[in-house]
Amino acid sequence: MNFNGSFSSRNVTIFSLLLIAVVCLLCYSNTFSVPFQFDDPPNISEMPFVRDIGVFFDQLWGGPGSAFVMRIVGFFTFAVNYRIHGDAVAGYHVVNLLIHILNGFLVYFLVLLTFRTAYFVSQGSAVSSNPPLSPLKLRGDEGGLFSSRFIPLAAALLFVSHPIQTQAVTYIVQRFTSLATLFYLLSLVMYIKWRLSSVGAGLPRPYSFIYYLLSLISAVLAMKTKEIAFTLPLVISLYEFMFFSGILKKRILYLVPLLLTMLIIPLSLMGSAKPLGEIIGDVSEATRVQTDISRWEYLFTQVRVIVTYIRLLFFPVNQNLDYDYPVYLSFFDPNVILSFLFLMSIFGIGVYLLYKSRQKAGGEGQEGKNRGREGVSPVAFHLLPIACYRLISFGIFWFFITLSIESSVIPITDVIFEHRLYLPSIGFFIAVTGVFSMVRQRKKGKTEWASKAVAGGLIAAVVLLSGVTYARNTVWRSEVSLWEDVVKKSPSKLRVHSNLGRAYNKHGRLEEAEREYQTALRIDPNDYQLHNNLGVVYKGQGRLKDAIREYQNALRLKPDDALGYYNLGNIFREQGDFEEAIQQYQTAIRLEPDIAIIHNNLGIAFIGQGNKEAAAREFRVALDIDPGCEAARRNLEMLLSGER
Repeated sequence: MNFNGSFSSRNVTIFSLLLIAVVCLLCYSNTFSVPFQFDDPPNISEMPFVRDIGVFFDQLWGGPGSAFVMRIVGFFTFAVNYRIHGDAVAGYHVVNLLIHILNGFLVYFLVLLTFRTAYFVSQGSAVSSNPPLSPLKLRGDEGGLFSSRFIPLAAALLFVSHPIQTQAVTYIVQRFTSLATLFYLLSLVMYIKWRLSSVGAGLPRPYSFIYYLLSLISAVLAMKTKEIAFTLPLVISLYEFMFFSGILKKRILYLVPLLLTMLIIPLSLMGSAKPLGEIIGDVSEATRVQTDISRWEYLFTQVRVIVTYIRLLFFPVNQNLDYDYPVYLSFFDPNVILSFLFLMSIFGIGVYLLYKSRQKAGGEGQEGKNRGREGVSPVAFHLLPIACYRLISFGIFWFFITLSIESSVIPITDVIFEHRLYLPSIGFFIAVTGVFSMVRQRKKGKTEWASKAVAGGLIAAVVLLSGVTYARNTVWRSEVSLWEDVVKKSPSKLRVHSNLGRAYNKHGRLEEAEREYQTALRIDPNDYQLHNNLGVVYKGQGRLKDAIREYQNALRLKPDDALGYYNLGNIFREQGDFEEAIQQYQTAIRLEPDIAIIHNNLGIAFIGQGNKEAAAREFRVALDIDPGCEAARRNLEMLLSGER
C-alpha cells in the first residue's frame, strides 16, 4: 500500500477522510432508532428551553451557575434538534454521528499536522546532511505503509471504531462530551495551522491570523459546551512547547488570549461581582457535584477508576452504563497504592520519552551526518523512532491532563462513566500509533516486513473494534435491553433495578417490573420513590389496596412528596371518591403548583363532582403552565362544547 506514490496528497487526504467516515457509519449504522435513554428525557424532551426555542432565548439571561448557562452551546443544538425533529430520535442520532465523524477527521489532521511542526523538521535535518525540510513537508513522505499519512489515519480509525466511544455517541445527551471535544480539537488544529502558516506556508500574515481567531472562537465554544474544555489552553501550551520553537516572549504572547478563556468556566459557575471570600466559597461549592464523599475519597477512588479506564481502552469487555464501583476511603488501601504506582510509571514513561527525544536529536544528528556522507540515508531508521518518543509522550500527557477535570478532586455524583474517556482516549490512540510506528522502525533491515506486519495488526484491530462497537450498540436498542445488561453487571446497585423496573412498567411487563422494584426495596427499603413506583405497578395490575398501601408508605417516608398525593388522587378518582381525590390533588398542588397534569386531573375530579366552573379553571391553569398539555386542551374543549 503506497499512500503517496500513486496518489496526489489531496487524493490521499480525501481517501483517508472517506475511509474514516465509512468506518464510523458502519459502526453506528444500527443506532438511528435507539430511543431516549436514562438522562435523555430530563435534559432534552422534558427541558422547557429545549422544547421551546423562545424559552431558550429568554433563558439566555439566566443566572450564573445554571446548567443552561454552563452548557449553552450543547443545549442550543438540542433546541434546534427538537424544533426540527421533536421526539423523533433519528435526527438526534444523525447529529451525534456527524460530530463523531468530524472528530475523527480532526484527530487525523491533528496527527498529520504534528508531523509538519518545527520539532519534526528539526529531527529530519538532524539526521541528514541535506538542508532542512519545509515546515509543511516531512522527509519520508514519499510513500510506504508508514508515510506521514498512514499514522494519522490509523489514529483516527482507532478512535472512531473503538467501542468505548459508544456512550458518547449513541447516548444522545452525551453530545455535550462529543461536541466539547469537537471544539477542543478544532481549536488545537486551528492553532497549529496558524503556527505553521506563520512560518513559511506562503499565506500572508493577515490571512494566517484567521486561523488564530478560529482557534480562539472554538476555545470559547468548547468552554460553553462542557467543563472538560477547561484544560484546552493547557494542552495548547503543552503542544506549543513540545513541537514548536521560537522566541519565548512571543510564544507566551501567542498563548495569553487562549489562557484567558480558562476564566469562562469559573465565572459562569459563580458570577464575578462578588467579594473575594464569597468567590472562594463559590468555587468550593460549585466544584462539588457529589456531596456523599470527600474530595480526598473521590481522588483515591479515581486512582482506581483511571486504571479501569486504561483496561477498557486495551480490552473493551464488560462495558457498563452504570457501574457499581466501590469508593476507596484511604490512599493506603493496597489497591489504591498499586494503581497509583502503575499510573505514575506511565506518567514517568511520558517524562522519560520527552527527555530522550530532546537528548537523542543532537547525538543521532551527528551520527546521521556521518552516515549521510557514507551515502546511506539514516532517515528511514532514525527519524521516526526519535520523533515517536515525543509523539508518545504527548499522547500520555494528553490522557492525564484531559482526565483531570472529572478524575481528580472535583467530586461528581457517579465516580465512573465511560463517556468521560472520549476526549482522553485521543491521547491514548496517538500514543499507541506512535508505539506501533516506533516498533516498525526499530526492525532494521526488516522494514518492509515490519511495516506490513504492524499495518496488518492495526487493520485487524480496527476491524475487530468495529465489530465490538456494532455489537455494543445492539445493547442500546431499547430501554429494557440496556437495563437488563446493566443489571447483569451491577446486580447490587439500587438504581439499575429501579430503572429496569421502570422500563418493564413502560412496556406493560408488570410482573417483571414488580420483581425489580421488590429487589430494589430489599437493597433500600426506605426509598420513597421505589414505593411510589411499586404502587404504580400495583395500580396497573388492578391491586388498588396494595397500590394505596405503597403510596402511603412513600408519603410516610417523604410527607412533602407531591407525586404520592397525586397518585393517591388518581386511585380515589377512579374509585368514584371525587371528594377524597380533590383533597389529594389540592395537597399535591400546594407542594408543587406548577405541574400541569395535576391541575388537569383535578379538573376531571371537579367534573365528577359536577363543578364545571372549577374544572374549566383547572384546565386553563394546566394550559398556562404547559401549552403543550394536550389532555388539558382536549378536556377544556369538550367541557366548553357541552360534550361532557
